[in-house]
Amino acid sequence: MPLIILIDGYNLLGAFGKQRPEQAGAADEIREALITRLSLYSQRKGHSVTVVFDAWRERTGLEHHENRTGVRVVFTKRGERADQVIQRLAREYGRACAVVSSDLEIIRTAESHGAFVMKSQEFKVKLELLGNSKSRAGKAIAPKQSWTKFEEESPPARLDKKGNPRKLPKAVRNRKRRLRLF
Repeated sequence: MPLIILIDGYNLLGAFGKQRPEQAGAADEIREALITRLSLYSQRKGHSVTVVFDAWRERTGLEHHENRTGVRVVFTKRGERADQVIQRLAREYGRACAVVSSDLEIIRTAESHGAFVMKSQEFKVKLELLGNSKSRAGKAIAPKQSWTKFEEESPPARLDKKGNPRKLPKAVRNRKRRLRLF
């Protein structure tokens, strides 16, 4: 089932360790590299990808949409931040979308409308694994460690818990099931 993936562009670039450069040309190159990577991901997984970038300081006063190699790119209008656009789209799509951001306000809004949320660091790992598997003639490389942020944040096991002690809690199992869609 294809998903609509909404990505906070500069937040994801921050996860890759790339901050917004001051020179316009360098910023364009970094954004284009990310869009190319997201295009490969979209083609491989069959999901619709929308990446939103802040452009609220630009001269143009209108929200600008582009379609580049299968990725919908949105630049915000003057006075509007990418966070607001992503929250609006998450409300619109609801359960049919997944949101990639580490911004807590976006995460709360998306979860309250039923969207699946993945932090930028987690999605970065997915993109890197996709790049590694493509460079090795289609052989998927298993990660050295099964790491998800959600498992680290789960509460400690209670001693009075009934049932199978080796079985993960239902919330963790549901999250892992939804992560397989990515």
